[in-house]
Amino acid sequence: MKFLKTYQVALGRNPQGHKQSLADNRTPEGLYRIDWRNAHSHFHRALHISYPNPRDLAAARENGVKLGGDIMVHGLKNGLGWIGPLHRLVDWTQGCIAVTDPEIEEIWKYVPDGTLIEN
Repeated sequence: MKFLKTYQVALGRNPQGHKQSLADNRTPEGLYRIDWRNAHSHFHRALHISYPNPRDLAAARENGVKLGGDIMVHGLKNGLGWIGPLHRLVDWTQGCIAVTDPEIEEIWKYVPDGTLIEN
């Protein structure tokens, strides 16, 4: 695997450890793919991550918990792009990976669906 670029990000409000249930406010850890995109998100552009994967689903079944599936790489909430890199001062998402609006524009442009990502 070749890394093209890294970004400083904000994660879920409870960033320590792998996402294990719908409302744990954690961000999935591991290898996933960008599998679709939303140009009309409540956030400035959004790239969906292929969570949950088969391993995540098996763990959820074993533990009797529900998993979410709307884990995205996205910019800031629409209208709040002026915050810029200050958003990184605190982990604020519900499990997504947040970058600045200019960064998501770059990612949107250069990262095709199917791209492998590691978080």
